[in-house]
Amino acid sequence: MAMIHATIGGLAAALTSKQRLLGLDVGSKTIGLAVSDSDLRVATSIETLARGKFTKDAETLAKMIAERTIGGLVLGLPVSMDGTEGPACQSVRQFGANLEAKLGIGIAFWDERLSTSAVQRFLTNEIDMSRKRRAEVVDKMAAAYILQGALDSLGRSGG
Repeated sequence: MAMIHATIGGLAAALTSKQRLLGLDVGSKTIGLAVSDSDLRVATSIETLARGKFTKDAETLAKMIAERTIGGLVLGLPVSMDGTEGPACQSVRQFGANLEAKLGIGIAFWDERLSTSAVQRFLTNEIDMSRKRRAEVVDKMAAAYILQGALDSLGRSGG
C-alpha cells in the first residue's frame, strides 16, 4: 500500500524484491534525480528535470518509475540548520503528498541539510569544475547525496 512513511526503513520494508528507490532533490526550478541499485546500497545521479506544471512533472516521474522498477521515493527535506521546518519544507512535503496521491507510490523524507553545499564544495575543491558545469550537475548530484545518506541509514552497505 502506498503511503508516506515516517522512516526510510519503513519505506524500504514496503518494497518488493529488486525494487529500487528514486531520490529527489526538489527545488523551485528543478528536480534533481538519483536512483538506487536493487540491493539498496548505492545511489547514482541520473538527471535534472526543469520544473513545470505539477501534472507534467508527475507524468515524467511516473514514466521513470515504470522504466526503472522504482518502488518508492526519497525526497530531500530542506530542514533549517536549527532543525526547524520552514516554507521550503512545507513545499516539499506538499509536493510529496501530491505525488503519493497521484502516483500511488510510497514516499519517505530525508533531512538534506548541507547536501547542496557539500556537493558544490566537492565539485569546486576536489574536481575544480567550472561554475557553469557545476550548475548543470549540482541538483542531480545533491539527489544522489540525499539518497545515499538514506541508503546508508539502512545499514546495508558493506554487507
